Amino acid sequence: MTVEQLYEKLCDPCFQNTEEGDLFYNFYIYLYDAEKEYEIRKQIQQFKENLIRPANYVDVLMMNLYDTFCEFMNGLSFGKKHPSYLQYLFDKDAENQEAVMRSLTTKANSKEFYEYIHQRILAHISTETDYKRPYVFLYGIGQMYPLLRTNVFLTNYEAYNEVNKYKIIVFYPGKQVDNTFSLFGCLEDAHAYRATLLIND
Repeated sequence: MTVEQLYEKLCDPCFQNTEEGDLFYNFYIYLYDAEKEYEIRKQIQQFKENLIRPANYVDVLMMNLYDTFCEFMNGLSFGKKHPSYLQYLFDKDAENQEAVMRSLTTKANSKEFYEYIHQRILAHISTETDYKRPYVFLYGIGQMYPLLRTNVFLTNYEAYNEVNKYKIIVFYPGKQVDNTFSLFGCLEDAHAYRATLLIND
């Protein structure tokens, strides 16, 4: 599916209807070559700007998973002397990189982080507005590796997901071979749990 075809699908009133599609899961994956990462990010921003215009009146929540994780970590304290857990780990990185990586991985896979994402999404879709808010654009997947794998995120977020309220479009820099997704085309990421691959209809 080209970016033009993806935009056409996003503009489709049937696809915008959050009651349409999989009744149990609402993740959609758009695959692209990793070398086009920044080109795709510009395209995502353009999608948002175009979709909010009167022809569609769709307000998209853009969520960079890596930036969201950094915001989450920055909002956590570590003891009384460290108001930012993120800054604390940055300061400790030179001393013990392995311990810092373990701490970051634990937090990236924690219930608290999933709840943080969930509340961000709920705040967006529940705000009173004349705009429709059917989409969450999730990107920054590559930046989160190896702290959080995509298939793990999709599986664990199921406990928080509200399938009839929004659709999450995952922008994935990689390829699919059979049931296996390969991040950057070289790192196996396992089967994406009950996600719909966006392809040409």
